[in-house]
Amino acid sequence: MEKKLIVIFIFLLSLPITYVSYLSAHSMNKTTLRNATANAEQMTTNAGVTVDRYIADLKGSTLLPLYNTDVQYYMEQRYTDWDKNVSIGKFLDYLFHTKQEITAVYLVDSFDSAFFYKMVGINQLNTDDQLPRWKSMLKNVGTSPVLEGRHTIDVNLGDSREVFSVLRTVRSTSTLDDIGMIIFDIDINMFRDILKSVDSVTLGRSIIVDNKGKLVYASGDGSSSDQLQALLSHAGSSSGSYEYTRNGERYLTAYYVSSQTGWITAVDIPLSSILSGIKQNRMKQLVTNLLILSFALFVATLFSYALTRPLKSMIRLMKQVQHGNLDVWIHPRYNDEIGMLGTHFNRMIIRIRDLLSEVKQTEKRKQKADMRALQNQINPHFFYNTLESIRMLAESRDDTQIAKLTYLLGQQMRYSITRNDESVTVRQELEHVRNYFNLLQIRFPDKYSLLVDVPEDLMNLPILKLVFQPIVENAVFHGLEPKQGLGNVKITARYEEEYVLLRVDDDGVGMDAETLKHLNYSLINTASSSRFGIGLHNVNERIKLHYGESSGIQVWSRPGIGTCVTLRLKLDSTPSDTDLVLPIR
Repeated sequence: MEKKLIVIFIFLLSLPITYVSYLSAHSMNKTTLRNATANAEQMTTNAGVTVDRYIADLKGSTLLPLYNTDVQYYMEQRYTDWDKNVSIGKFLDYLFHTKQEITAVYLVDSFDSAFFYKMVGINQLNTDDQLPRWKSMLKNVGTSPVLEGRHTIDVNLGDSREVFSVLRTVRSTSTLDDIGMIIFDIDINMFRDILKSVDSVTLGRSIIVDNKGKLVYASGDGSSSDQLQALLSHAGSSSGSYEYTRNGERYLTAYYVSSQTGWITAVDIPLSSILSGIKQNRMKQLVTNLLILSFALFVATLFSYALTRPLKSMIRLMKQVQHGNLDVWIHPRYNDEIGMLGTHFNRMIIRIRDLLSEVKQTEKRKQKADMRALQNQINPHFFYNTLESIRMLAESRDDTQIAKLTYLLGQQMRYSITRNDESVTVRQELEHVRNYFNLLQIRFPDKYSLLVDVPEDLMNLPILKLVFQPIVENAVFHGLEPKQGLGNVKITARYEEEYVLLRVDDDGVGMDAETLKHLNYSLINTASSSRFGIGLHNVNERIKLHYGESSGIQVWSRPGIGTCVTLRLKLDSTPSDTDLVLPIR
C-alpha cells in the first residue's frame, strides 16, 4: 500500500504537470510560429511594396522625354551634331542622377542612334547587341512601359553587369508618332538594401522572382532550385506563406505577389531558428518539472510511511488472529479513520470470542437436527423409480394406456426434479410441454390441441427452465377449460432486433380489459401480484433476473377471442437474417 500511495501521489502530480507543460509548449509553439509567420508575411509585403514603388518611379521617369521639348526635337533630327549631343547628354545626366542604383540610362532616337549615360567605372557599353532586343520587347505594346527581368550586359572588355531594365517607347507630343526609346538599366544589388532588413530580422534568405518564373535576386549564397521550385508551386495570386522541407530541414516561406509587375518577393526562414527559443524554454521547463517531481516523491514517501505504519501494525495483529491468537489488542494513537479502524478491530475481536463460544454451543444442536432431517427426508427419485416400476408392470399386463400415462408422468417428474439452474434449450422446453399435453389428451380426449411453430434456428437457443409449462397450464385451466369444444394453444417464436419474442396464444374465453390491465400492472409491480397467483409472476421475475429489466412477460387478451402471452428475452447477439423466423398470427 505504501508503494501504491507513492505511485498515486506521483501520478496525480506528474499527470497535471505533464499535461499543463504539454499544453503550454504546444500553445507557445503555435503562437510563436503564428507570430513569426505574420511578421514574415508583413515584412515581405512591405519589401514587395517598396520594390513596386521603386519600379513605379522608374516607369514614371520614362515619361520625362515627353516634357522636354529639346529632347523631342533632337530625337527626330537625322544628324547628330554638337548641340544634339550636349542637349541629350544633359537630359540623360539628369535622369541618371535621379536614382543612385542606375547602371546606365539610354535614349534611342528615331534613326536608331543610341545615347547613354553610364556609372563611373564603366568605360564602354555595347548598344548594338541590345538594340534588337529592345525593339522586340517594345513591339506591339504601344507606349506602355516594359519591365525586363534579370539579364547580363557587357561592359568594358570581358566584364559584365547583372541588371534589370525598364523600357518605354517615346512618342512625339505633336504628331504622336514613335520617335525613339528610353531604357533604364538598374543594378540588381539595389534589392540588397531593400531586403537586408527582412533577412536580418527573420534570419532567412530573400529572393525575388519575375513574372516568368526566373530568378531576379537572391540574398546570401543564392537560391537553390528546390527553393525556387517550391515557391513557384505554392505561391498564390496575392500573399501568404507555406512550409516545405529542403535537405531534411523544415522551412517557412512568406511571399508577396505584386499586382503591378507579377514579381514575387519571398523570404525563406528555417523553422529551427524560429523555434530555437522554444527549445531552450522547453529544457528549462523539463528541468523544473523534474525538480518538482523529485520533491513530490520525497514528500509522498514521508506521507505514505506515516499513513501505512499503523496499518502495517494492524496487519501483523490480523495475521496472529488468523493463526488463532485472539489475545491481541490495538492501542490507537489518533482519533482519525485509522484510529477508528483500530477501535472497530478491537470490538471485532471481542465479538469473535463471543461468537466462537456461541458456535460451540449451537454446533451440537445443529448436528442433532441435521440427523433428524436426513432421516425424515424423502428422495424424489423414489417416486420416479416407483412410477417406472408401475409402467413396467402395466406393460407386462398389456395395459398400454396406464403404461403411457405412467411414462409421461415420469418424464414430467424427471424434468422437474433436476436442478433449476441446469441449462436447457427451447427444444427441451417444448418437449416438456408436449409431454404435458399428452397427459391432458389421455385425461381429456379431443379437448385440447397444441401447435408449435418455432423456427429450427431457435430450437437450440439456451433458455431458462420451466418458462413455457406454467404459461401453457394457465392457458389450459383459465382459458380453454371453461370453453365449450376444442381449445387450441399455439407456441411461436421470432427475432426482433436484439430480442427473441416467444408467444403462447390460446383461443379460450379471454379476460376483460380491467382484469388485463391489473394483470399487466402486477407483472411490472410485483407488490400487487398476490391477486393473480404465482405462476406468471414467478416466470416473469426469473426472466427479469436472468435477461435484465428490459425483458419480461406481457399479456394481451380479449373476451371471447383468447389470450396471448409474450415472453421478451434480450440476447447478447441475434442473427441478422430474420426472414427465416415465421411471423406470429
